[in-house]
Amino acid sequence: MKSTKPHVALLASPGMGHLIPVLELAKRLVSHQSFKVTVFVVATDHASIANSQLLQSPSASNDLLDMVLLPFIDISNIVEPDASFVTKIVILMLESLPFLRSEISKMEFRPTALVVDLFGTDAWEIADEFNMLKYVFIASNAWFLAVILHGPEIDRKEVDDHVKNQKPLNIPGCKPVKLEDTLDVFLTDPNGPFYQGFVGSGMKMALADGILMNSWEGLEPTTLKALGDAKKVPVYPIGPLVRPVEKPVLGNQVINWLDKQPKESVIYVSFGSGGTLSAQQVLELAWGLELSQQRFLWVARPPLENDASGYFFTVGNGSDGTPDYLPDGFLARTQDKGLVVSMWAPQVEVLSHPSVGGFLTHCGWNSVMESIINGVPMIAWPLYSEQKMNAALLTEEFGASIRAKAMELDGLVGREEIKSMVRRILIDSEGQNIRARIKGLKNSAAKALTEGGSSYNSLSQVAEICIQHLKTKSYGA
Repeated sequence: MKSTKPHVALLASPGMGHLIPVLELAKRLVSHQSFKVTVFVVATDHASIANSQLLQSPSASNDLLDMVLLPFIDISNIVEPDASFVTKIVILMLESLPFLRSEISKMEFRPTALVVDLFGTDAWEIADEFNMLKYVFIASNAWFLAVILHGPEIDRKEVDDHVKNQKPLNIPGCKPVKLEDTLDVFLTDPNGPFYQGFVGSGMKMALADGILMNSWEGLEPTTLKALGDAKKVPVYPIGPLVRPVEKPVLGNQVINWLDKQPKESVIYVSFGSGGTLSAQQVLELAWGLELSQQRFLWVARPPLENDASGYFFTVGNGSDGTPDYLPDGFLARTQDKGLVVSMWAPQVEVLSHPSVGGFLTHCGWNSVMESIINGVPMIAWPLYSEQKMNAALLTEEFGASIRAKAMELDGLVGREEIKSMVRRILIDSEGQNIRARIKGLKNSAAKALTEGGSSYNSLSQVAEICIQHLKTKSYGA
């Protein structure tokens, strides 16, 4: 028996920043192409992702969409407790591959294509075994993708000039990468496992049938043209992929508070699902918000020293406990101006609320996309991964944000800087100019997603390749 529609398998790396866009890609393949889609989720612990609202929400329920939570794997005896989140992701992905293979082998209609992210290219062996097309999904921008694809060609002298002599890293046809914006991998030993893994990832990506990415032609036309001219691998910009606004839970504290605030009067402060600040930086942020005398909604987390991604694997809905790490009297003094919530807030619903006038963000690409499609100007405060590159794009290329400046002596973003940035975004003419530019990007994104738009057409091209592949192969039990 042969399926009449392609079946696409998506492998989602650990972390909500990876899972959210993968789920949105899955839903788009179902709604636009009527494909059968199975999302394989790599668990970070026994219950957190399985219990997350994302997997239980109505939008994740569809006869053509299956969610398969791969078994939890305890890697505590493989990696050190203080290993980077990237190392933990890589190990979890490798250890999960036998379970992925087992699940696919049991399927009545095996997938036509396997889509992985940059941490999942070791699954190519499974794709080859079951005669599947191989795609990579980059949940980020074209500039970041260009650095990865050209990574294998960058020699040691270029890296040394970049790091030791602070020379920009030249990427063919693209904006050079300044040292202050560079990826952490370039600051490591070029002969070490982290750098070699980065190079290997770029080489494996070049073997894919194509790369899907969460951007669109109108956002990054020059970089996308450079990627096309390089002819390494076909690139399909299909974004923005963003979770849609769903009906808020009745009685939600955050939405109820926002309902009472004036239009575009609130700065929303959140460092994503994993971002953390030091204790001193949390204090400076609190004082800066208070001194700004502007309304704020702050998703606060307990501070962690020396680990900006300390909550990367955390999934949850926060806590009702009162934060004990804020300045004495802060909550009482700001009760008429601000709301502090612990750990989590319904971000898409927040950014789409008319009272929100700015977003202080860590520049994770999901958050950037959510802010753009809701027309909310940003304060860029990058923490880790490619977020510094994202901040440079937002500020220097898109004109969609202002960027936080740390003090040279201690590396902290001071309270006076925070006060100034909040006021610039919410009440100064600079913020109004940024708001106008970002609303232009919002319109561009909407146009790309409509039928006949660039992102719609890109996904349709991938769908047609899958259909043709299915016609030439025999699938089934």
